[in-house]
Amino acid sequence: MSSLLLVIDVQNDFLPGGALAVPHGDEVIAVINALAPHFANVLLTQDWHPPGHVSFASTHARAPFETMTLAYGTQILWPDHCVQGTRGAAFAKGLAISRAQGVIRKGYHAHTDSYSAFMEADRETRTGLAGMLRERGITAVYCCGLATDFCVAWSALDARAAGFETYLIDDACRAIDTGGSLAQARAALASAGVTTVRSDSLHR
Repeated sequence: MSSLLLVIDVQNDFLPGGALAVPHGDEVIAVINALAPHFANVLLTQDWHPPGHVSFASTHARAPFETMTLAYGTQILWPDHCVQGTRGAAFAKGLAISRAQGVIRKGYHAHTDSYSAFMEADRETRTGLAGMLRERGITAVYCCGLATDFCVAWSALDARAAGFETYLIDDACRAIDTGGSLAQARAALASAGVTTVRSDSLHR
C-alpha cells in the first residue's frame, strides 16, 4: 500500500505516427497494462500544453530540436505536441488502467515547460504531487512511460529529491535519445540513487 506506480505521458503524440513520436513508444503499453494490477496506487501524468506553448519550435519560428535560452534556462524546442483537447494529447487507446486514481496534468502554463510530474522547468513551481503522496502514506515511487530521458527521468529525479524511494522500470519506458540525452539521463539517475528495475521483478 505504500508504493505508487506513476505512469508518465503515454499519449498519442508520443506514439509512432504522433507529433513527437518516441521510437517504439507503443511497446510500453502492454508492459504497463500488465504491471498496473500489481499496484494498489496508480497515477497518470498527461502533457497538456496550450497552443503557442513556449517549448514549441513554431512559437519562435525555429526548427524542432534546436535549443534556446528562456527565462528559466536552456529549452529544447519541440514540434507542437499534446495540445490541450486534441487527439494527440489523449491517452493511448490501448492503455487500460481502470484502477488509476488520478491524473497530474503538466506543461499547461504557456510560459514554462514541465517535464517532471513534481516540479515545472523553472524549478520553483511545484505541482503538489509530493505533498499528496505524503498525505497518502506513499514512500516508494515506480516510474514508467515516455520518454525515459525526459519526462520519466525528470519525474524520477524529483521523486528521489523529495525523499521517496524511487525506481525506474526500464522495460516499461522508451527514450527519445537526442544529443546523448539517454546516456545523460541514466548517469543522473544512477548518481541520484534511483534504482533501475524490470517489470517482471514486480509481478508479485
